[in-house]
Amino acid sequence: MHTNNSSLSLSVSSSNSIYDEITRLSSSSSSSHLSLPSSINMSFSDSESSSHPRDGGDHKFFRQISRDRLLHEMLGSTKTGDSKAWKILIMDRVTVKVMSKSCKMADITDQGISLVEELFKRREPMPGMDAIYFIQPSKENIVMFLSDMSGREPLYRKAYIFFSSTIPKELVNHIKSDTSVLPRIGALREMNMEYFPMDNQGFLTDHEEALQTLYAEDAENSRHFNICLNMMATRISTVFASLKEFPFVRYRAAKSTAPRDLVPSKLAAAIWDCISKYKAIPNFPQTETCELLILDRSVDQIAPIIHEWTYDAMCHDLLDMEGNKHVIEVPSKTGGPPEKKEIVLEDHDPVWLELRHTHIADASERLHEKMTNFASKNKAAQMRSKEGSELSTRDLQKIVQALPQYGEQVDKLSTHVEIAGKINRIIRDMGLRDLGQLEQDLVFGDAAAKDVINFLRTNQDTNPENKLRLLMIYATVYPEKFEGDKGVKLMQLAKLSPVDMKVISNMQLIAGSPENKAKSGSFSLKFDTGKTKQANRKDRSGEEETWQLFRFYPMLEELLEKLVKGDLSKSDYLCMNQSSHKEEESETRTGSVRKSAAAPTAVPERKATPHSMRSRRTATWARPHASDDGYSSDSVLKSASLDLKRLGQRIFVFIIGGATRSELRVCHKLTSSLRREVVLGSTSFDDPPQYITKLKLLSEKDIAGAPAQPFKPQYW
Repeated sequence: MHTNNSSLSLSVSSSNSIYDEITRLSSSSSSSHLSLPSSINMSFSDSESSSHPRDGGDHKFFRQISRDRLLHEMLGSTKTGDSKAWKILIMDRVTVKVMSKSCKMADITDQGISLVEELFKRREPMPGMDAIYFIQPSKENIVMFLSDMSGREPLYRKAYIFFSSTIPKELVNHIKSDTSVLPRIGALREMNMEYFPMDNQGFLTDHEEALQTLYAEDAENSRHFNICLNMMATRISTVFASLKEFPFVRYRAAKSTAPRDLVPSKLAAAIWDCISKYKAIPNFPQTETCELLILDRSVDQIAPIIHEWTYDAMCHDLLDMEGNKHVIEVPSKTGGPPEKKEIVLEDHDPVWLELRHTHIADASERLHEKMTNFASKNKAAQMRSKEGSELSTRDLQKIVQALPQYGEQVDKLSTHVEIAGKINRIIRDMGLRDLGQLEQDLVFGDAAAKDVINFLRTNQDTNPENKLRLLMIYATVYPEKFEGDKGVKLMQLAKLSPVDMKVISNMQLIAGSPENKAKSGSFSLKFDTGKTKQANRKDRSGEEETWQLFRFYPMLEELLEKLVKGDLSKSDYLCMNQSSHKEEESETRTGSVRKSAAAPTAVPERKATPHSMRSRRTATWARPHASDDGYSSDSVLKSASLDLKRLGQRIFVFIIGGATRSELRVCHKLTSSLRREVVLGSTSFDDPPQYITKLKLLSEKDIAGAPAQPFKPQYW
């Protein structure tokens, strides 16, 4: 049965991601170890490295803990006296994603892994080697494992089994029943890691179809509705089991009895059920250590569609990217035609880390400064400068490329210069500054119907998707303007199709039931629909905007600030922990002053904010930092790391239906300002085109509840 050699040598391609290598291969074809072969003691992983520091020690961020647990707590724990012995790592389609999101090939090679194989691919027997299984606790996986290791000629000498989530007792008994396998088992543990880290402070549950499955027409009648919720809850819960965190579980309260409106409460109940069982894990806290806030896309339907002007958001909105990969053309080093180069925007790039959350204009300025500083070290540049003409960024780029002593720094810097230049050209060619100004004026109550109509009349050549996004914002702020045939006339003016009109009407499916809409007067939030342009919020005292079009911020920022201040209302944001706290108590915890530990802190009743969804915010947190070369971000990151050595208790927020780049940016920003690590989780991570496509599918009954799309790895 296992005759096809589909093994993967890690030493060959150690620079690639694990998922990429598995995909390429497929397309071509904390507890003690077990000591008694006659019995199996199911054990939890309980490494102290995964715990939140309680002693004032250095703080490890979410993704770093995930990586450490996989490399040291799982792979490292299988090392025996023979330190030179290589092992095989076997994973299923889910766990290979988990591993790929946290570790590089070189990382696991360093832990003594020579081959990576997929569980359900044909594998060559290697009876002289040990195997590590990192798999989901499913019946199919257990059957395959037993097939590998049972009988007189097993595929491997010994097996170390690690499960991504809790394994049912009946499956443990199924393993025990095969007496030929028991002596060959070196470990049997639950790692509780079935989430996909996407950022230093972000993770996904890989439910790309969640919006359709949970919010489409008649979604509640599909058998996939509960399956999706339960799997989502399991994966979210493993985050807390892995980090040894016991959360206050808060969730957006339903405004009606419609099944779609009840999704956050159903998910909260399922998560609570899972987490309650984790108290049996060694060293798992018995009292609350952090906070979890469960939201859905109804909390903010503008964030996924408005043009966000940070470098990160512009890259993913305007460029043709697959995950975090993009192909650019760079000047040839030999003077020939431009060369194509695939780049990955990820955490290992210090320039990316420094610039990704800054305004695109700020990023461009910093890049030019870095190029100038590099070029100033080159005599040829100095000679040209003396001739009187100011060098362009492209000229500087060519000069800097002639500085071989800077190697990797120059390469990264040149790449970002090329990307930023491409984005700025698109902004200019598409006229996005005027469009962006109108979008933000609508959001802040500085524009009304006549401004939208004038824009559509005078900008007929605007990209159809951009016009649709503008009307989606307009509909969210002024829903009464789409009543009757008003919406049809706007679509005709914008020269959009009935399918586009359906996208706007489908926004109501996320907002809630028709009766809920009638009460709120809006798709997502409450607004006074009588008057217009009377809700301009004033700038905060002493603050001023640094960059134009940097006013926007997602509603998540306000919610998290109010959560920390103790201003979330018990009626709007309920708490699953209430039953375990019969009396309210006031306590000051590290990094947070809570009004009540028994119930959610709260949001004021959302009544009197006519037509203005957000107040103006300063961009001072993203203002330029002094830098003298292209690698200065390394020192910036070190300084940030030192500054955040000791943080208060974590805050987790999970958004059902997809998160946005602006929301991730807010989590990084608030981690610094609140001095509490904010971890963002979601079912998916959507850029505006992806989100619009998902909205279109909400009214397609044959789409709702469809299986998840094939996984495409994303790199940050």
